[in-house]
Amino acid sequence: MSLVHVSEEILQAQQDARRAPGSVELIAVSKVQPNDRVLAVLQEGHRVFGENRVQEAEGKWPEFQKTFPDAKVHLLGPLQSNKARAAMRLFDCLHTLDRPKLATALARLAQELGHCPELFIQVNTGLEPQKAGIAPDAVDAFVKDCRALDLPIIGLMCIPPVEEEASMHFALLAKLARRNGLEGLSMGMSSDFAKAISFGATHVRVGSAIFGARVPASLP
Repeated sequence: MSLVHVSEEILQAQQDARRAPGSVELIAVSKVQPNDRVLAVLQEGHRVFGENRVQEAEGKWPEFQKTFPDAKVHLLGPLQSNKARAAMRLFDCLHTLDRPKLATALARLAQELGHCPELFIQVNTGLEPQKAGIAPDAVDAFVKDCRALDLPIIGLMCIPPVEEEASMHFALLAKLARRNGLEGLSMGMSSDFAKAISFGATHVRVGSAIFGARVPASLP
């Protein structure tokens, strides 16, 4: 596929779901992609990208943003508390707020720095022990606690279990978001973003369908 084809599929999925054109933001997942591939997508006019690691993003995006100052970068991978300060300065949105300790750290830094990226709370919809995220039955209380810290929570995010039908997880995330008055739904990847859009996704995370297979780079 390509950026053009993915964009066309998103438009079609919005139409099929009777949603307004432009109601879904495409995040081009540029993690572990060679810079020439990322540059090509930037040159095509796309401006919203996703990274999994603070360290990798630090080595890539400040330089790109000298030429493309309107490029936005979202953190899609787990965030360690000791990387929170760097993440606050580097990213426009964090999709992986997944525990009270991190919420407290972000709130403290927001007061100190005078700004905070937009935030999605990661929900472990499949209750997978190896995966980060708030348990579904703890989401309401966690949203309330984050709001009490004045954190800019805009929505919920999930990564469904690989071996399960994604639809049930998308439906659960949408239900939790509605119950808490949240409009943002970060869900859907290269293999299932059209389905996610049918369940209300506002942000879809697409990598390989745009860039091709990942080519891991050696990081210090």
